[in-house]
Amino acid sequence: MALTLRSSTSFINPKDTKGLKTPDISSSIFFTPSKPPCSIRAKISTQEAHLCHENAMVSEGRKNQVLHGLPTPHNKNGSRVPVFVMLPLDTVSFGGNLNKPRAMNASLMALKSSGVEGVMVDAWWGLVEKDGPMKYNWEGYAELVQMVQRHGLKLQVVMSFHQCGGNVGDSCSIPLPPWVLEEISKNTDLVYTDRSGRRNPEYISLGCDSIPVLRGRTPIQVYSDYMRSFHNRFKDYLGGVIAEIQVGMGPCGELRYPSYPESNGTWRFPGIGEFQCYDKYMRASLEASADAVGKKDWGRSGPQDAGHYNQFPEDTGFFRRDGTWTTEYGQFFLKWYSGKLLEHGDRILAAAEGIFQGTGAKLSGKVAGIHWHYKTRSHAAELTAGYYNTRNHDGYLPIARMMGKYGVVLNFTCMEMKDREQQEHANCSPEGLVRQVKMATKTAGTELAGENALERYDSSAYAQVLATSRSDSGNGLSAFTYLRMNKRLFEGDNWRSLVEFVRNMSEGGRNRLPECDSSGTDLYIGFIKKKKDVAKTMEAALV
Repeated sequence: MALTLRSSTSFINPKDTKGLKTPDISSSIFFTPSKPPCSIRAKISTQEAHLCHENAMVSEGRKNQVLHGLPTPHNKNGSRVPVFVMLPLDTVSFGGNLNKPRAMNASLMALKSSGVEGVMVDAWWGLVEKDGPMKYNWEGYAELVQMVQRHGLKLQVVMSFHQCGGNVGDSCSIPLPPWVLEEISKNTDLVYTDRSGRRNPEYISLGCDSIPVLRGRTPIQVYSDYMRSFHNRFKDYLGGVIAEIQVGMGPCGELRYPSYPESNGTWRFPGIGEFQCYDKYMRASLEASADAVGKKDWGRSGPQDAGHYNQFPEDTGFFRRDGTWTTEYGQFFLKWYSGKLLEHGDRILAAAEGIFQGTGAKLSGKVAGIHWHYKTRSHAAELTAGYYNTRNHDGYLPIARMMGKYGVVLNFTCMEMKDREQQEHANCSPEGLVRQVKMATKTAGTELAGENALERYDSSAYAQVLATSRSDSGNGLSAFTYLRMNKRLFEGDNWRSLVEFVRNMSEGGRNRLPECDSSGTDLYIGFIKKKKDVAKTMEAALV
């Protein structure tokens, strides 16, 4: 069965808040039958399987460079970079069970044969704690952990405190827990709000981090209790099969504001986005900060000349070449806005460190790759997202240092993108952005891992990841997580490209994939025939 999207990310109109009701979560996620494809069959010999296994390993003498969780944090030229693969967003069903376990088993078997280190899964707050405060259901995830362990793979688990649905790549809709939505319906200032008063239910506003607005608990306490419950349920697997905990800190699990929401066409690429600081808690903080510097007028509101979601920097007074962002007021506001985001990340990561310290599991946090308008002076799209990164101010070094303080891996996106592939009018530079983040993490002594931002199956994208994985300019990658496992990944050419990519990453990128692999490769990876029940599994549809 496949999940069908029914997005619940629509904004809350300020005029309609009086009659706001808690959405019927049961209608937000539903299933439609689909016939399982048979993309991959059992056609591999035991000898070929051993070859695949050898390609996924390195010698014992290089062991200290191999494992993602070991002390050597920086990838040196020529060292192995383990590859993980993201599982589907609907890996666990609304009912709390593992979705399509037979297909998942076949998929994991295939991934193991390819030499990948493991897989990543979202542990959705909206599924696990949906039945009420501190009523957790981890059973579907327990089934997955055991299955991953049986296949000899590792698992990265994301503490996903955000809503699924309404963003790039979202294939299903999983709102926040119903009891949380009920509290939001009573107090709409609990969620991020833009200048027009539109509310965004993707994530709880960081403005109320330390206020007991969720039935007597603060959001930070709620996130901490959730992580502690996970720790208690899976303590026997932490540091073993569960190699990493990625801590969600905002929309899409990223440390940022929801400045570019795609739902209902609110934002379209490459718009600059909007500041999200107009709920009463954020406004109170801004007012207090302005009072503290003796500029009471600066605390009345956010910038009045920052434009709208789909404008360009030069269309606004704030972001244009020598706009308000360069003034004393602009610098004050941007420092406050980005500082609140840093404080939010610091609070959550401090809690996570206290819970998972000593388990052997690595902690990581995700930062968004906002590469549009990067070539302009103001870097407007980054500023509205909370990254105070301009021509004259490094916005990523403070983030890297904050994460490094807790030994947290900074996980960055858009590793597969090239400048020449982007639309010229958008002033993009994903390569320049990645170089800056690599240097920031190197300076801060913080470990760096990567992801691709969009689904890509071509050799050019893989070659770019291989290039950025090395430490030629700043930090090399300690791990890479590929987005995402689906039916297309297991199709012939796509599968061969992934296998070749994993092999190259395991060899430190010494054998580069050509940017245009028109001839393909002779390598075929299938399954190992052992038992009749395994043979049947081979015929199962891949997720």
